[in-house]
Amino acid sequence: MIRAVAGLLASALLAGCASLGAPAAPAATDAESVACAKWFAQLDAMIEQHGVRDAESDRIAGFAGLRVDRLSAGLRGRARADSAAFDAWLARLQRLDVEGRAVEITNLPRVAFPLDAAGDARAARKRSQRCSEHWSAALRADATLRASLLDRAQVPDRYLDWQRALGLYPLVRWPFLAGVRVAERNHQALIERWLAGPPPTERHVPAMASAPQSEVAALWRHRPRDALGLPLFTPAEIELLFAVHAPVLEVETKGAFDRFGALAWRDGAVPAVDSRTPVLYRRVSATRYRGQWLLQLVYSLWFPERPANSRVDLLAGALDAFVLRVTLAPDDGRPLLFDTIHGCGCYHWFVPTAAVERRGNAPAGVEWAFAPVTLPPMQAGQRIVVRLESASHYLVGAAIDAGQPGLPYDLRDESELRTLPRPDATTRSVFGPGGLVAGSERSERFLFWPMGIASAGAMRQWGHHATAFVGRRHFDDSDLIEQRFEIPALE
Repeated sequence: MIRAVAGLLASALLAGCASLGAPAAPAATDAESVACAKWFAQLDAMIEQHGVRDAESDRIAGFAGLRVDRLSAGLRGRARADSAAFDAWLARLQRLDVEGRAVEITNLPRVAFPLDAAGDARAARKRSQRCSEHWSAALRADATLRASLLDRAQVPDRYLDWQRALGLYPLVRWPFLAGVRVAERNHQALIERWLAGPPPTERHVPAMASAPQSEVAALWRHRPRDALGLPLFTPAEIELLFAVHAPVLEVETKGAFDRFGALAWRDGAVPAVDSRTPVLYRRVSATRYRGQWLLQLVYSLWFPERPANSRVDLLAGALDAFVLRVTLAPDDGRPLLFDTIHGCGCYHWFVPTAAVERRGNAPAGVEWAFAPVTLPPMQAGQRIVVRLESASHYLVGAAIDAGQPGLPYDLRDESELRTLPRPDATTRSVFGPGGLVAGSERSERFLFWPMGIASAGAMRQWGHHATAFVGRRHFDDSDLIEQRFEIPALE
């Protein structure tokens, strides 16, 4: 056990040292490169000064103008294969940085300008994009830089090894895992009680129209893919897919804390939930399976709070998000698998259809793939019904929708939460520079800190959802599904 703790401490020290001494940018030789190096240095200093750094994707040491997320990191192997794949991959990294800097610049206060030659936020966004394009062109022409980028473009996991070392994780993980197994059995029993006698619920349905199964299936036939193997859709086609697969929600509603809605800045330091405007936030992702990339659609809804169920409730606190993801078949777009988390990364549960089988290779001693609900085979265009318990907002059931009416909700782009308007006409991200939502902390963090997750229980940004207390698992791991499930039709 001492040896294991020492190993964790060594890993933490090495991770900290790895970022020391890294160059701030590729070597600047020509005038434009020198100017861009100066620009990014000044901009980054201003971003840090005002605390508006966006954490959705990670900066890459030595490569200002590029950022990486776990999907892009998972594409590195393909990017090494040929120049077309590398160019497509580099464009992804450049786009992540352009989007991240646009968020940061938008959230800068007016007093931050003029900055260098940029008189306002619009000029700063343009300058950043030009510099990103300039350095990307230099990278394409330099084999040494390309190789270095492919090595460095990785996303660190969201576990703090120093916390695990100080908390004696190698020892305490076992009683904690036993508690997880008890919680899983209790939750399975809760689902059985709901099946036997479900309480009244409010039914919420997407306001946007769906499409016939034949139209959805036709959308997937002969679907083009980019040089990285990712399926290509037009914005209109993506909107259609989001509308088709938007879930039906049946929520046990006992109070205002069970009414989801749009996030909004008001007078407080914590975003408010406007339940008069019921919305789900959406985003696109992908997962790798047997060399193929499967499209994933992600839907998130936000409740005002998780209320306390007793005088001492470690899990209670402001804001509570529920996240649902659907993984689609590459041939006709039928749903293969759903999985869910809460906004803290907690309660990562899987809902496979009959088209998917759990692997029998689950490693001992870690949280792996709890699947409390299964569904029959689904066709392209069919929706899932998700049932949520009052207050805890736990998933307590799922089914294929039969089409009954309900209260309508709308869809919004999740990226809106990174530049949310404030009453004073400025903007601010819901998420802080570390990827957490300030004010959503839970008291459980004081008990669960040896598991190595920063502020366990707090709501957090995409890319920061560590989803296992015991073991290491992230909601956006590109091989998450492949490691845990088999899809016979794709073998």
